[in-house]
Amino acid sequence: MSSTPTENAAGAHARAQRFVAEDAGFAQVVTIDAAGFPVGRSMTAFLNADWSVDLVQRRSHARLIQLTREPRLLVSWVGAPAPGATNEHPHVFDLGRLPDRVVLIRGTAEFMPVDWTVERYLHHVGVQRARGLTRAPLRTPDQVGTDLVGVHVHPHRVRLEGFATGAQSIDWTVRLPDQIPPSTGGTR
Repeated sequence: MSSTPTENAAGAHARAQRFVAEDAGFAQVVTIDAAGFPVGRSMTAFLNADWSVDLVQRRSHARLIQLTREPRLLVSWVGAPAPGATNEHPHVFDLGRLPDRVVLIRGTAEFMPVDWTVERYLHHVGVQRARGLTRAPLRTPDQVGTDLVGVHVHPHRVRLEGFATGAQSIDWTVRLPDQIPPSTGGTR
């Protein structure tokens, strides 16, 4: 597809953003380990309107060391096929089922300052608590600064599957690599 979203893709973009916000749940985050292999795990990730992603996580995670060494990563959300989805003309094999909805963000991680982390944490925990999701511990701003690390993922490429007609995928470049700020290194 072209390097900029087309008008025909606008509806798919809105559906993908809604899917992540309302239906998808956990994201799968893939980083690169010291041996150069991809490492995946499920975690909470927040997709922004500009296709960037906010991550707020405990300081103890190995992914932070991995992101310090190699800031490029993949964040994806996967879910059941969209209502009304079709796949009338499979490209290679007929699996007898519809393609899942998938939002994939390839990007570069930037470690963020404590004030950003506190602001993002308070915003997202407030939204969750307003929805009645109260089982996670509620941290004070000082605890956030001590316990958590904020990472902002600058998107490079976005790919949407299961949001357009049939099995059509939509992908585009959001930012070229030289437009993405370099990682500021670990804040561990």
